[in-house]
Amino acid sequence: MKILIASPIDPDTLRELKEHHTVICAFDAVPEVLKASIQGCEALIFRSGVKITREVLQSSPDLQLIIRAGSGVDNIDIEYVYQHKLELVRIPEPGARAVAEMSFALMLALSRNIFMADRMTKQGHWIKHEIEGYLLANKTLGIIGAGNIGSKVGQIGADWDMEVIGCVEHPSQQRAEELLTKGIFLTSFEEVISRSDYISIHVPLKDSTRNLINADVLKQMKPGVYLINLARGGVVDEEALLHAMSNGGAVRGAALDVHKQEGEGKVSALASLPNVILTPHIGAMTIDTQREIGRRIIETVNSFEARRVQVEVKN
Repeated sequence: MKILIASPIDPDTLRELKEHHTVICAFDAVPEVLKASIQGCEALIFRSGVKITREVLQSSPDLQLIIRAGSGVDNIDIEYVYQHKLELVRIPEPGARAVAEMSFALMLALSRNIFMADRMTKQGHWIKHEIEGYLLANKTLGIIGAGNIGSKVGQIGADWDMEVIGCVEHPSQQRAEELLTKGIFLTSFEEVISRSDYISIHVPLKDSTRNLINADVLKQMKPGVYLINLARGGVVDEEALLHAMSNGGAVRGAALDVHKQEGEGKVSALASLPNVILTPHIGAMTIDTQREIGRRIIETVNSFEARRVQVEVKN
């Protein structure tokens, strides 16, 4: 099988694929390069950070299998995929735990002013009695998008003695009961926004969620709230957040792992604020997670090949 790998993946997985297939690597390339690279390919493997346009997909009439080594599909022309009945396999589960743990890493860093404490101590300043810190226990954790990832965040929060509330796009009694078993109380978006001491965002980027956290929503938040975005850049209106935090708004601190503009040389305007943490879309970037995703990639490719052989034998 000829495979285009458009994003970096686990090195061992890449080596194994190269042993058994013709592999073309074009990591995070622009569409023009991808259009040339994908020609003749039967499979495509990609992650975030690369744009898979309709023109790219059209460049290989042989394309049959698409593997999203993660969860989001906001960077591929999904309408084209469905129209041409291409097999799309997402691998969201391994990254969910990593992103959930990252959410708590950021909550703790903000709550305890870890980065300021580290910086000042390294400079010789002993600010033990000057730096503020807050417990997560007995606080309200709000999950915007209590799906695969969000529910794991909520479950950890419940284990840490937080009151956890969450919202989903399509609420139902069944979904409410499922979340309750994890210690998450399903409620409205408005209640999550107004009641939470910590808000962790885990929704896909689409028309209905673009700038979901905007100036009006920020005004409705509880004073002293901490805002965490591990969803997609564009879900939070970064300009509105900058304005709100620069002018005494409710948000005490914010952490963004995803950004409206991502990539080398891009600097967020939020970088100027001392109570903001910015990380380069590393939520799922643990060694353990990428190895597991790699294992699933191999399984998916092997399964596809086996099914294709069966069809050929029958014909």
